[in-house]
Amino acid sequence: MPRQTHPLLSHRPFTEKGKIVSAREAVNLIRDGDALATGGFVGIGFAEHLAVALEERFLETGQPRDLTLMYAAGQGDGKTRGLNHLGHEGLVAKVIGGHWGLVPKLQKLAVEGRIQAWNLPQGVISHLFRDIAAGKPGTLSRVGLGTFVDPRLDGGRINDATREEIVRLLPIDGEEYLFYKAQSLQVAFLRGTTADTLGNVTMEHEALVLESLAIATAVHNCGGVVIVQVERLAERATLHPKDVKIPGVLVDCVVICDNPEHHWQTFSTRYNPAYSGEIKAPMATLEPMPLSARKIIARRAAFELRPNAVVNLGIGMPEGVGPVASEERVLELLTLTAEPGVIGGLPASGLDFGAALNTQAIIDQPAQFDFYDGGGLDIAFLGMAQVDGEGNVNVSKFGSRLAGAGGFINISQRARKVVFMGTFLAAQGELAVADGRLKLAEGGLAKFVEGVEHRTFSGPLAIQEQRDVLYVTERCVFQLTAQGVTLIELAPGVDLDRDVLALMNFTPAMPAPPRAMDGRIFLDHPMGLRDDLLSRPLEQRFTFDAAEEIFFVDFENLRIKSQADIDAIRHAAESRLAPLGRRVYAVVNYDNFRIDEDLLETYTAMVSYLEEHYYSRVTRYTTSGFLRMKLGDALEQRALSPHIYDNAEEAREHLKP
Repeated sequence: MPRQTHPLLSHRPFTEKGKIVSAREAVNLIRDGDALATGGFVGIGFAEHLAVALEERFLETGQPRDLTLMYAAGQGDGKTRGLNHLGHEGLVAKVIGGHWGLVPKLQKLAVEGRIQAWNLPQGVISHLFRDIAAGKPGTLSRVGLGTFVDPRLDGGRINDATREEIVRLLPIDGEEYLFYKAQSLQVAFLRGTTADTLGNVTMEHEALVLESLAIATAVHNCGGVVIVQVERLAERATLHPKDVKIPGVLVDCVVICDNPEHHWQTFSTRYNPAYSGEIKAPMATLEPMPLSARKIIARRAAFELRPNAVVNLGIGMPEGVGPVASEERVLELLTLTAEPGVIGGLPASGLDFGAALNTQAIIDQPAQFDFYDGGGLDIAFLGMAQVDGEGNVNVSKFGSRLAGAGGFINISQRARKVVFMGTFLAAQGELAVADGRLKLAEGGLAKFVEGVEHRTFSGPLAIQEQRDVLYVTERCVFQLTAQGVTLIELAPGVDLDRDVLALMNFTPAMPAPPRAMDGRIFLDHPMGLRDDLLSRPLEQRFTFDAAEEIFFVDFENLRIKSQADIDAIRHAAESRLAPLGRRVYAVVNYDNFRIDEDLLETYTAMVSYLEEHYYSRVTRYTTSGFLRMKLGDALEQRALSPHIYDNAEEAREHLKP
């Protein structure tokens, strides 16, 4: 879109002070009808001082009016702070937001139809800022297909007053995509730690970087006004250039926050240098959670963890996976992440959510969603409020309550495995556990319903893409299969008909009687999960599917350390294949497989022997590019097929001619 300079920039009343202005002078630049983009995640990086000044101006003068507000992550405390300062009828006319649960004042305007309002995926909005900056017409993505964002459903529109179509279906080469239309932006509210007199901004005290650069570039390139709230001012040319996160060429106004209450690091913490990566804090051992429904669900979910997995933990019920992983001493085997840009460390919760202690890296939010959208997550643990028979999940809207999707759609649609977590019933009474068996309380509302009110996750799309999806509750576990939601596990002490089927509004698929959930989940002492993850018996790594004539070999997390290990593999494979008296297809999982360099030649000789005697064709896969190269070269030297696929789906697809 062409750049048109904001008209008030050419005759500011404060040019003699350069870019350093008061909050009131800065917000006086905003005109009726402007589009305002704000950065922040809960309270992290949110320019509270600017929001307060804008609210005060509107309440005193009635201006500016009819603003369009655009933001990616939820920015508020669920009460009065953050974007709640903008929740006045007349101040805003349109809102495009990623998460609405923390901004009840805006939420009320949207639900009552007093403003036009859209809910788009958080990651899409963060990418949209970047694409607006680049002058592109919009953002193209598969994220949102089959959900309420899809124009064949609601197109992200929240109420009947919202008629404009900003999401379109756009097929390309026979594949469906969603096109999210770019918006012209006139004002940015951003936050940093230090600015120099040229407007260069650093973020040394901030817990996150977020999409600040993308927003600043987008607004600047639209000809708008970029306003940045900071703690302190430095002389020009004194900031280290690598520390500058928003260059001064993009910044029009710098506001020094003169009220410390408006510049907390999060909405819960004034300042913790461990959140900003300035120090490494001692990691206290977390107190074990009491044996409750929350812990039972978190324990069962934790059985899906794998060593070296890259993990996302959602807010709410999924946060329990962290304490369980700590109690089971498996935290150091994983890499936990959070969508605003945290990689590694221990994610914080509550109004600190988004920050983390002792991170490995803090990257910008659009880059984190590049990683997520491209399939970088091994497993995601997310909440669930409603589930229907097709496997659709609602976490975004219930009657008059508008929570919004946040990053849920990006994460749930693209993670390799998704574990949805929640109690079996809503508002149920407290349960008890006695002698390893559940004792359920009366009451509660059905969460497994005939049709979800708002589709935040598409079960049919997940089935089509062959995604691994579980639904974990305290009394049973479901899996998403081609038949829909399928009951696979039942807790001890739970009656199938009385405690499960009678309380669901649909009948789940059940091709076989559900197996018992692991009894260790219901005992009040550690489960020994670390030993399970690190030492899986070899005999459990081989499976033969007689119907498909496929021999599955699961070498995930296997370490080959000696000739004896190689001999054991050959013996275990032969003992299963020789009695068949025929060759079979084989698929081998090499995810996180490790082998000492001096054993590679002997290992591939064993592989060659098995292939010559027992396999009609074999395919292999791993997510590790290094292992694909290393093992592929070794296989090629043995005149074996060197190609190793990226994932199980590709390996199976190319197995049979």
